[in-house]
Parts: sequence; structure tokens; C-alpha cells
Amino acid sequence: MFLHTLSGRFLVLTVLFVMLAEVLIFVPSIARFRQDYMMDHLERAQIASLARLAAEAIEPELEHELLENAGVFNVALRRDEVRELVLSSDMPSPVAATYDLRYPAASALISDALARLLKPGPEVVRVIGHPVQDAGLLIEVTMSTEPLREAMLDYGLRILILSAVISAVTATLLFFAVRQLMVKPMRGVVSAMQSYAEAPEDARRIIEPSSGTGEIGEAEAALRSMQTELTSMLRHKERLASLGSAVAKVSHDLRNILTSAQLFADRIEASDDPVVARMLPKLMNSISRAVHLCERTLAFGKAEEPSPALMLINLAVTVEDVVEAEQLAVEKEGVAFKTEIPPGMTLRADAEQLHRVLSNLIRNARQAIEATKSDGNIRIAATEDDTCWRIEVSDTGPGLPSRAREHLFTPFQGGVSKGGAGLGLAIAAELVRGHGGQLSLGETGPAGTTFVVTLPKAVIDVDQVVK
Repeated sequence: MFLHTLSGRFLVLTVLFVMLAEVLIFVPSIARFRQDYMMDHLERAQIASLARLAAEAIEPELEHELLENAGVFNVALRRDEVRELVLSSDMPSPVAATYDLRYPAASALISDALARLLKPGPEVVRVIGHPVQDAGLLIEVTMSTEPLREAMLDYGLRILILSAVISAVTATLLFFAVRQLMVKPMRGVVSAMQSYAEAPEDARRIIEPSSGTGEIGEAEAALRSMQTELTSMLRHKERLASLGSAVAKVSHDLRNILTSAQLFADRIEASDDPVVARMLPKLMNSISRAVHLCERTLAFGKAEEPSPALMLINLAVTVEDVVEAEQLAVEKEGVAFKTEIPPGMTLRADAEQLHRVLSNLIRNARQAIEATKSDGNIRIAATEDDTCWRIEVSDTGPGLPSRAREHLFTPFQGGVSKGGAGLGLAIAAELVRGHGGQLSLGETGPAGTTFVVTLPKAVIDVDQVVK
């Protein structure tokens, strides 16, 4: 329905407000018309009285004609403190009211005018005013209200008709102006939103802001920004979904390959070579972890890590295992590892998941130092207090660039090394959160980078929480 649209409502409101303005103008206008009407009759009565005073005697017919032309019943002049009835005739009824126009108040003029419009019956009223050209102290006439009211009604009708025409013209002009300047651009924004909703991944459907600088232009710019960001996010989600499917397939085949490698390692276990005997357990552990990781990756569609199996573990043993693996991966001499773990320190964690967390952090530290082509140190330290365990992994690398710090723990966006996928820190942060802890960036700069793993000591009583 037209009246339910923005254009229809604006049209109705415009007509109402213009009519209200015209009514506010109409009231003082009709009061002014009434005053001018009575002043005109006073002037005509004064002219008739001058004609009477100019003649020593006047015929009754002439006197009646003068009064009729002036539109009054009687005319009285006051000169030299003497009141003189100059012209007179019979009045149809007694005087009902007296109006003094010498010093009228605006409120009195308006109230008297409205009262006259609302009172239909004919009456005789007395009107007092100043004579023109200072021809006396005052002039006083009696007149009928019926012609006055008819003239007021005629004037008011013409004012209302004019107001209606002005309202219609103004409303029409405003309607088309608002339709062109506001409604049409807003419909364009709505159409752009509807078109974008049909295919949000299609960049061609993103709105192009107009050249306007007002609110509509700001809304278009804000909508474009939102659509651009949403389209980018949708594409990113699609890439993640495709990547998840690909990783699941690769992990399935890789698991089979690693299982075969595990069988071959079992055969090597019988070797008498002392180096093989020393390295074989670590090789077996690495292959077992890789097979376990592939099995978990096959559930990538759920995109969730399993809940950690918390138990008390010796932190020094886990750190030593990770450091030995990274020492084997060092490309050149010059990367030194230093551990500062209190002897016998135990903490509550999932051994496998904590191993993955420390592997990611120490591997990133090693790669950062190797990228500088210079020597460097990696320090793994641990402390504890009454509330938590803290593990710090520090390096003397070049520090993190600003872009990496902005998306540090975001998958596929926080990569630092060339060719990196940006998954290591995201995975580590997720695993630490599963322990109820937090992985955070301690500091970074030209002197190096420090990451802090905080694991809480408190154990949550689930039954107590439910109660």
C-alpha cells in the first residue's frame, strides 16, 4: 500500500505540517481582517459625518443613505470633550458588545475574531476608534455583525483554499524531491543487498558507492566495506574446507606409509649397532606420533582436538625429547639449546599434546635463528607458583614482523617463515586452551622473541559446577 511506503508517509506528513502552518497563519490573519474591516467602517462613517456637518440641515432620506453606505446604524463624534451624535437611525437590537480599536491587544483581537466566527447570530456592536487626520478625539459607531461575519467567512474560505493549493504543490514538489534524492538511492542500496544475498561469493555483486557525500553515501561505503570483508571471509572458509578435505585424503595415505615404516623399524630393532640401538626408540616414538596425528587428522571435518588426557608428567623428560629431535634438524652449527627446568618438576598435562606444543614453539625459534644466517640461542625455562605452571621458550632471532603479530594465532594467516602455512602457533594455542591454559606472546623485538605457556594448577570439580 502506498501509504505504508516511505514516500507515502512523507507525503502525508508534508501535507499535515503545511496545513498546520497555514492554520497558525490563518488565526492572526482573520483577526487582522476583522480589525481592518471595522477600521474601514469607521473611516467611512467619519466621511459620512463630515458630509452631515457640512450641511446645516439634511433630509432623512440622505441621512439614511449616508449610514447605509458607511454600513453603520449610528455615528458619534467626540470633539472638545463633547460627544455629538452626528448620524443616527433605528437599531434592530440593543448593543451586545463594545470594541475599542484605539489600543487593541493582539490576544484580544484574536479571541474576539474567533468568537465572532463561532457565533452565527446577528448582533449590534459598538466600535470605538481614532478619527483620521486628527478630526476629533474619537469616533464611535454601531454596526451589525452579520456582514462582518460573512466577510470573515469568505476571507477564511479563500485562505483555506489557498492553503490547500499551497500544501498540495509543496507536498508534490517535496515528494518528487525526496523520491529522487532519498528513496531512489535507498532502493538502490536495498537492491544491492538483495542481489548480494543471492550470491555473496560473487565480487561483482558488491555495491559501488555513488558520488554522494551524505548519509546515503556513508551507508553505501559501509555496506561495501561489509560486503568486501564478508566475501573475503567466505572465500577463506571455502579454502579451509577444501584444504580440510585434501588434508584428510593425504593423511589417510600418509598413515598407511608410516605404518609400513613402523613395520620396517621393528625389523631394525634387532640390530647390534649401538648408534641404532640409541636412536631407534626415538625413531619409533616419532613414527608413532606421526601415525597418531594422521589418525586424528582423518577427523578433520569435525575440526576439533580431542580432550587432553591429563596426568602428572616429568617436564624435563618431555623437553629433552623435543630438544633432541630439534638438534637433529639443525642445518648448521651455531644454534644452541639451553634448558632451565627445575629437577623433578612435574605438571598436569597431556604428554602427547604438550610435546606438540613445545615442538611447534622450539621449531619456530630454530627456524627464526637459521633465517638470520648467524648463531643464536634457544632457551626453555619453567617456573611455578601456587596457581599455575609457566613454560617460556625464548630465542635470539630477529623478532616477529608486525603483520605476523596481528594474526599470530589465526590459522593460515600468522605464518612467519617463508613457505609456512601459519598453522603451528594456531594448533599450539588450541591445545593449550584445551588444558584451560593460555599461550601468549611474552615479548618480541630485535633481541629475540619469547612465548609463554601458562597451565593452571586448579582442578575444576564438574559436579560442583553443575550444582
